[in-house]
Amino acid sequence: MRASRALTVALAVGAAVGFAAPMAVAGGPSTSGPTNVEVDPSVVHQGATLRITARGCQNGGRVSSNAFDEVHLSSGDVNFATARIHDHTTPGEYQLAVKCRDNDRVATRSFRVLEGRGADGGLGGAAGPSDTEMAVGGALVGTAAIGGALFVARRRRQGVRV
Repeated sequence: MRASRALTVALAVGAAVGFAAPMAVAGGPSTSGPTNVEVDPSVVHQGATLRITARGCQNGGRVSSNAFDEVHLSSGDVNFATARIHDHTTPGEYQLAVKCRDNDRVATRSFRVLEGRGADGGLGGAAGPSDTEMAVGGALVGTAAIGGALFVARRRRQGVRV
């Protein structure tokens, strides 16, 4: 009877240790390294910015690439960094490497750099008005000013007659 109790206790302790060990290994962020690394956008113009998102770097980390200066990841469950592509970066495919501060593992992701600057967007865009557009706009403003002056002068004359 004592042997069966000892065997039952030994099996229970063995099962508890066996189930707890994988949880301890999987739960520690320092042993897993960077995961789920994403780059947004994955295609970017020279001089633009990239947003890098990763998981697994509880204490932060760093992101490096030939296309931009090294940037630091934020701490926490989800890690963020923003990198600005160099203006002189040669267009093509590039890799970035994410390394946690408390781990030697490295995760990589690729992105592509396009030539030139992207559109400024908003009201202006990338190009200003042409000479023809400026001449047409000036003529419309001049016509409106002359028409308005004639309208006001005519109303004054009609008001005096009455």
